[in-house]
Amino acid sequence: MRIATYNIEWFNALFDDDDQLRADDGWSARYNITRAAQAEAVAKVLIALNADALMIVEAPDANLRRDAVRALEGFAAAFGLRQSRAAIGYVNDTQQEIVLLYDPSRIEATHDPRQSATAPRFDGKFHIDLDIDANRDVVQFSKPPLELAVTTAGGRRLRLIGTHLKSKAPHGARGRDAVMRMAIANRRKQLAQAIWLRGRIDDHLADGDSLIVLGDLNDGPGLDEYENLFGRSSVEIILGGEGDGPFLFDPHARQALQRRIAAAPTSARFFIPAQDRWLEALLDYVMLSPDLVRDTAPRWRIWHPFNDPACYEDPELRAALLTASDHFPVSVDLSL
Repeated sequence: MRIATYNIEWFNALFDDDDQLRADDGWSARYNITRAAQAEAVAKVLIALNADALMIVEAPDANLRRDAVRALEGFAAAFGLRQSRAAIGYVNDTQQEIVLLYDPSRIEATHDPRQSATAPRFDGKFHIDLDIDANRDVVQFSKPPLELAVTTAGGRRLRLIGTHLKSKAPHGARGRDAVMRMAIANRRKQLAQAIWLRGRIDDHLADGDSLIVLGDLNDGPGLDEYENLFGRSSVEIILGGEGDGPFLFDPHARQALQRRIAAAPTSARFFIPAQDRWLEALLDYVMLSPDLVRDTAPRWRIWHPFNDPACYEDPELRAALLTASDHFPVSVDLSL
């Protein structure tokens, strides 16, 4: 079974207010790429990816007027994808939903949120002292993680948590001091979200659940200069260990954490106009609970158009990956 995560940049812009696909010659929200070109590229990537379940980050919008499930199931029908069913949890107001697109002949997936004394429901509030001033701060998710109960066609039960943690970028700040203050405040909030998520992970592991945490964490070891101020990245908190409970495992995260001078794996590629160059980063993860690592012979893959030989040697797939999004899919194959 293949389970994957994919941040599809501005996927929402490919659909109108009636959730209909706009595969035309108008410009998409991606620079110098038409809606038709992006839609076709996304479909080519999804067909090549061939995942039984795909956690889509930055999925189409959902609100009182828009329906992300209808949009994605319509997209699947338009391109004949076997992943024809979609499942969503708590909606948000960022036009970037978290939705699972899946093959109903292979799995069934149901939104199944949980809560405990240490980890409230993800649409709620989390109280934590962020700045060590003896006052508890209130934290909320701008994009509540998607909690799913999954059952495979063979009867295996899994828990999936799809994530898109808040970016640490200091948007709107003016001046060096304001940028620094906002960047530090945003990192505090992101670490609090990671602690909240880790609490839910501990609940599942204590219950003996087979758990997969996947999505865009917008963070990784060494990603910004404020990490040393707090000791660890949010990725390290979510992975666990060192008093945080049993480890989750993702080999790309482990490689990045252990690197010194050697290059780390990357899952996203952004152009930096001020520096006239491309920046690559590891932002997307598929983390497995210890039982899945032990029992399912997992094989991970980042579908990077330049670093994955099979992707690079397929010109159509390579071009589609570059056209579809600024992130690349990450998948894991499991023997379930």
